[in-house]
Amino acid sequence: MKPIKVGLLGLGTVGTGVVRIVEGHQEDLQSQTGSAIEIAKVLVSNKNKARDISIDPSKLTEDPWEIIHNPDIDVIVEVMGGIEQTKSYIIEALSRGKHVVTANKDLMALHGTEIMAVAQEHGCDVLYEASVAGGIPIIRTLIEGFSSDRITKIMGIVNGTTNYILTKMSQEGASYSDVLKEAQALGYAESDPTSDVEGLDAARKMTILATLGFRAKVALDDVSVQGISSVSREDIQYAKRLGYELKLLGIAERQDDEFSISVQPTMVKQTHPIASVNGVFNAVYVHGEAVGETMFYGPGAGGMPTATSIVADLVAVVKNLKLGVNGKQGVMTYKEKKLKTDEQISSKYFLLLHVADRAGVLARITQVFADFEVSLESVLQQPNPVNPEAEIIVITHDANKAAIQKVLQTFEELDVIRKVKSVYRVEG
Repeated sequence: MKPIKVGLLGLGTVGTGVVRIVEGHQEDLQSQTGSAIEIAKVLVSNKNKARDISIDPSKLTEDPWEIIHNPDIDVIVEVMGGIEQTKSYIIEALSRGKHVVTANKDLMALHGTEIMAVAQEHGCDVLYEASVAGGIPIIRTLIEGFSSDRITKIMGIVNGTTNYILTKMSQEGASYSDVLKEAQALGYAESDPTSDVEGLDAARKMTILATLGFRAKVALDDVSVQGISSVSREDIQYAKRLGYELKLLGIAERQDDEFSISVQPTMVKQTHPIASVNGVFNAVYVHGEAVGETMFYGPGAGGMPTATSIVADLVAVVKNLKLGVNGKQGVMTYKEKKLKTDEQISSKYFLLLHVADRAGVLARITQVFADFEVSLESVLQQPNPVNPEAEIIVITHDANKAAIQKVLQTFEELDVIRKVKSVYRVEG
């Protein structure tokens, strides 16, 4: 085959990693694909900017259409980020018969269905392995590795920033605000960390994973989202004392073709493998009816891990070109979307209550749970020298979300409950 020419949109950390791998692993890539792969043109914001990679200046351009409209370019690799403008570039590239590899989770979560439809119409590939978990090949695994199975649950740590923050809070007893500042100084968190710490980044990734795992058109609005900004040192200390770690988990569950998707701080049993995933690492746990439990672990971000997934997608595109099957291997979302109601979403819950320290309080609290048919696994009263009021910890048995919401609403009206300090889902 003639050399495959690639147009690269973006030359930041990830784009630089793509160039390094393509140019440095050329022999390996040719042996896998039977064709040379050439970075023919690169979109940058400033051609004169100093860079830590040597690249032919004639390959640099500040005009995206110079790449997209170039008839010699076969594949567009998009690592520039953004949504609406980037979407227009990709749609135009697909309409001209160019295949696309992207790491853009925001774009695929919001417009993936539309983009895949355009790709299918024009017989093009759109591959996006790097959009969810960096160097972990979870998308290819869901599409190919589980093609013969029926996935019932996907649970993951899919945001390295929040996992780093919660790990430091757990291991060092640091406060949320102090660790966030440290994460920003180290480059793990943005100057505006909202997307990460409020769970929005993880929600976009879970939208993609649920769409692939359940074969239904999942929208970002279908994901219930809660971030970690309200997590305190006390919450984590209580969790550890009870044998749990606190993690921001994305959870997608299916039962009888009805499913729920959420992102929320969750107490995970320390014996569960995902509880030991620390720092900026990611992990995705997948349960299939036939295979049972599996877990995939690795770096969820970073220039070279993410670039590795991008180049793997690039290799897949070239192989498809040789086989003449481009645009024929996309995941069909043939299932009707049926979201569970709050009455159907069930899990254990942890509640930390600040209550009046007098006789009869515990009886009133347990009666509220009984009124809404929520059974209790354990009830503990913990002394706290810095809190003059009593602290009661409750862990429920499996209870539906609607019942827990009614319990919390009732607690707001009880004079003996000063504050519902924390409520977390419990896994494992």
